[in-house]
Amino acid sequence: MKRLLALALFAAASLAHAHGYAVGELKIDHPWARATPGAAKNGAAYLTVSNTGKQADRLVAASVDVADHAELHTHLNDNGVMKMRQIPDIPVEAGATVKLQPGGLHIMLMDLKQPLKEGDKIPMTLRFEKAGEVKVDVHVDKVGAMPAAAGAHAGH
Repeated sequence: MKRLLALALFAAASLAHAHGYAVGELKIDHPWARATPGAAKNGAAYLTVSNTGKQADRLVAASVDVADHAELHTHLNDNGVMKMRQIPDIPVEAGATVKLQPGGLHIMLMDLKQPLKEGDKIPMTLRFEKAGEVKVDVHVDKVGAMPAAAGAHAGH
């Protein structure tokens, strides 16, 4: 009986920290953002998308209420200078995992209506070409947080 209770408590604790979502054959894990300084006009959100299916898909849009609009972005090396660029979509090949993270692919939150504060949860809708829409909660970590800290649920 004690063993069953311990397993139940472990399962409940794991679910409370899961931050995992699914739509179709896509799994979305650990949506997070960094807190923004008060005057910042833009922020960024990061997450991991795994395609467990046999068909490729594409992230084609994202939306949030805390910003005027969201854009899909990447970083490109332009003669030794890293520059951010808006892109039309983020491909997720069949059987592949795509990580949106600082310095790479990300969702840019443009014209923030309020600062992103550590500990906040921001509702976001992701739209995939084939799988459709999924609502996720983006967890806001401290300013300067890195993916390993966010994945470890720092601040939640």
